[in-house]
Amino acid sequence: MQQAEFDDKGSRIRWTEVPGAQPARVYLHGLGSMSAVYHAHIVARPELAGRRSLLVDLPGHGVSDRPEHFGYTLEEHADAVAVALDHAEVTGAELIAHSMGGAVAVVLARRRPDLVSRLVLSEANLDAFPRPTAGSSGIAAYEEEEFVESGHARVLEAVGPLWAATMRLADPRALHRSAVGLRQGSDPVMRTILEGLEIERVYLQGEHSGELRGREQLEAAGVRVVTVPGAGHNIMFDNPDAFAAAVAGRY
Repeated sequence: MQQAEFDDKGSRIRWTEVPGAQPARVYLHGLGSMSAVYHAHIVARPELAGRRSLLVDLPGHGVSDRPEHFGYTLEEHADAVAVALDHAEVTGAELIAHSMGGAVAVVLARRRPDLVSRLVLSEANLDAFPRPTAGSSGIAAYEEEEFVESGHARVLEAVGPLWAATMRLADPRALHRSAVGLRQGSDPVMRTILEGLEIERVYLQGEHSGELRGREQLEAAGVRVVTVPGAGHNIMFDNPDAFAAAVAGRY
């Protein structure tokens, strides 16, 4: 496991790494998740073997530190990932990013274009203030102290065993602030940033999640949008063959 300090208080962002050829692939998880759980089985696929791979846990999640003073906005998450990549001497990486991690990846690509050469986004959040049924909306509906004291436990009971397995490891305050930051979005908003980037961009949408809003505009901007059959929000679990093929550039 590797680590790097991402603030002036000594807080550390951590990741596990598989050695291999460049450019590196960097995997980012979603809200209340962790990278190894969601992506280790993808990294191990034979069609992806031989490439340096970093599975990064965002601040407040997984094995990374969870400082109470940290804001957990998309920009702050992106800057923490940038610290990790600088420490690991990574440039021009391919970012494979799920849900909130996709929003972080898009923001990172704008703030530090030297670090990112390609984006593979799996149902990434592209807009501020998502529908009320979104997980981030339910978490952000609480006041912070209410969520820390009681809302976290209620949300764990409501989200189901898969998401709860990693969400229970996330710091409640960090989880709430991350959800609030995700709902607020970036400036400019993630969709606008994504459309304006000049690197290769792939967006994976699960078939069961319905049609992606604004698909035609994304495709007109050069984003390759792929509907993955038999998959919902967690495409890497629902259809790992298609997910790995997309990461490998074969889908």
